[in-house]
Amino acid sequence: MDLEWEVLPPPAYSPDLAPSDYHLFRSMQHALEDTHFHNCSEVENWVAEWIDSKDRPFFRRGIQLLPEKCLKKS
Repeated sequence: MDLEWEVLPPPAYSPDLAPSDYHLFRSMQHALEDTHFHNCSEVENWVAEWIDSKDRPFFRRGIQLLPEKCLKKS
């Protein structure tokens, strides 16, 4: 099953995403380059493995960057 999905760059701002999501999705976008899935199960497995591959400092870094991002916006 070829889903023929195109990975698009995230918008500069989206009201649907919390600022904390950008750190996560930017990294995920880089990991997804040239990755192709044949079914939903492959997607679910890839996401689970990708999240498991990240260490605590990865998520902590994203949270620590939030105040800086908020200050830049104001």
